[in-house]
Amino acid sequence: QVQLVESGGGLVQAGDSLKLSCAASGFTFSNYDMGWFRRGPGKEREFVAGIKWSGSALWYLDSVKGRFTISRDNARNTVYLQMNDLNPEDPAVYYCARAKSAAYYRTTTEYDYWGRGTQVTVSS
Repeated sequence: QVQLVESGGGLVQAGDSLKLSCAASGFTFSNYDMGWFRRGPGKEREFVAGIKWSGSALWYLDSVKGRFTISRDNARNTVYLQMNDLNPEDPAVYYCARAKSAAYYRTTTEYDYWGRGTQVTVSS
């Protein structure tokens, strides 16, 4: 069965960096676009970044452009989210998800499988 398992979250100070990983199994990872979403306290789940199956196209939430980088390693069936210069707007549970068709879609309904999430906390 399809499984997505996130890791790498934690407690950091404002301005620090974290790298999240999402290990995929149960499907041909290299055939699918992938995305990262987050849900902050009292907020809806929102799209953070997406990556084409080949890695040749990337999409970002405007507020993370220049700070976050999504990447993937198809040989390792893993998608990453490098987060730099974390700020008080970034704390959330971060989820990776498999896109039904393309990861430039930013609504949750366009993704069919989800991980359980990893918590990111930023202290000021």
